[in-house]
Amino acid sequence: MSLHDHKILILDFGSQYTQNIARKVRECQVYCEIHPCTWELEKIREFNPKGIILSGGPASVLEKEAPQIDRNVLELEVPVLGICYGMQVLTHLLNGRVDPSPEREFGRAELMVKEFSHLFDGVKNKSIVWMSHGDRISRMPEGFRTTAFTDNSPIAAMEHPLNKLYGLQFHPEVMHTQEGLHILKNFLFKICAVEAEWKMESLATFSIDNIRKQVGNGNVLCGLSGGVDSSVVAILLHKAIGDRLTCIFVDNGVLRTGERQKVAETFREHFKINLIVVDAVDRFLDKLEGVEDPEKKRKIIGNIFIEVFEEEANRLGDFEYLAQGTLYPDVIESVSIKGGPSVMIKSHHNVGGLPEKMSLKLVEPLRELFKDEARALGTELGLPDEIISRQPFPGPGLAIRVIGKVTRERLDILRLADKIILEEIKSAGLYKAIWQSFAVLLPVKTVGVMGDARTYENVIALRAVNSTDGMTADWVHLPYELLGRISNRVINEVQGVNRVCYDISSKPPGTIEWE
Repeated sequence: MSLHDHKILILDFGSQYTQNIARKVRECQVYCEIHPCTWELEKIREFNPKGIILSGGPASVLEKEAPQIDRNVLELEVPVLGICYGMQVLTHLLNGRVDPSPEREFGRAELMVKEFSHLFDGVKNKSIVWMSHGDRISRMPEGFRTTAFTDNSPIAAMEHPLNKLYGLQFHPEVMHTQEGLHILKNFLFKICAVEAEWKMESLATFSIDNIRKQVGNGNVLCGLSGGVDSSVVAILLHKAIGDRLTCIFVDNGVLRTGERQKVAETFREHFKINLIVVDAVDRFLDKLEGVEDPEKKRKIIGNIFIEVFEEEANRLGDFEYLAQGTLYPDVIESVSIKGGPSVMIKSHHNVGGLPEKMSLKLVEPLRELFKDEARALGTELGLPDEIISRQPFPGPGLAIRVIGKVTRERLDILRLADKIILEEIKSAGLYKAIWQSFAVLLPVKTVGVMGDARTYENVIALRAVNSTDGMTADWVHLPYELLGRISNRVINEVQGVNRVCYDISSKPPGTIEWE
């Protein structure tokens, strides 16, 4: 049995919670993938899922251009779970009736289980669920029965157990639904009869074998940044192909203080990996000089990275492959869920930022993983905690934290402010408890007073968020004393800054990075 024999297909209708569904399924040690609701029937058959989940979405099935699935999907003899909009799609396709709800239901609601269902086996008769809908089921399709309700939704859950079709009007994938994980486990293990085979110890062996199959006797260049993702990739490759791996660290001029020296020391001395450091500072910064648009920044950095790697490959000899630490959220956010109704959020330098024509073939062993899964895999591979617990750092580096024009002077200001912020957060013992913390240089100046003199200088924004996978995040309630120390040090030690602000936005509606 391979790690992908038992898998779940999630068809996306554009919900902000679709990635939460995938994360919950993965937490159950079951492999899953997200694809658009428009995915062709033949591809679904080829994917051969043990179960299908239809996500929620912002549309109404009553709209003329409402996204749909091929009705034949419901006749594949595979269990189907429709969530929110997905439940309404089931109803609509099977000739039930969906009407606008007299009262929109959003937020917490009390769910009452009406009768036995394998979906609610072991679930409390009354529990809190999370609703987000303006339509509701007014008549179920033939053969369905109601299994749960709320005050505002007489049909909050329905099923056709013989055909293994299930619908939930609420969102089991969000943390606010108390029994959500239990309900999803029931669908996976009791209804779909999948096996929990998506485990890190198996994944390490599986990934190493896959690399060997893909690469064969070829040589691989690995873009190594020193972050969790590229470090895990480097160790996987080293275990798979040994000395046929050459890692390249590119100093692009948008790194944090001391980054270049630290990476070189760690991987050359500790891991004994062949590492080449390329000084491309001027090359990157000359191209980025004065660029304001964040997508242009990402494209420029992605293109130059590939140019550098291809040049190094030609200089060093016979290299066919380029390895990258691409993660599943990178893939999800960089495209419109492969053509589906979800919108593109931003391109990532190692996905959407790649040039169309490349002489190197890509090796991306983490492409199916979320961030926490990559960390768990790194632990399984024996990476030290210093790397495993390192906060994420974007591929385009400080270029996308300098909001507006990129210049050497502005990068220097940001680099020092960021160094101070990390020093203070580490000193407070909070570094490992925070998903990501960093400085952002804003494209504005403000009036201040220092030493009885008027100043007109830059503003630094502090960003600190907690997350489990980078798909959603909330701001960290840092102690006032720590905020005070950070502000005091940045204003006093960073020439050209006279104001510090704290970003208290969540994701969504914002993103973790500002660009």
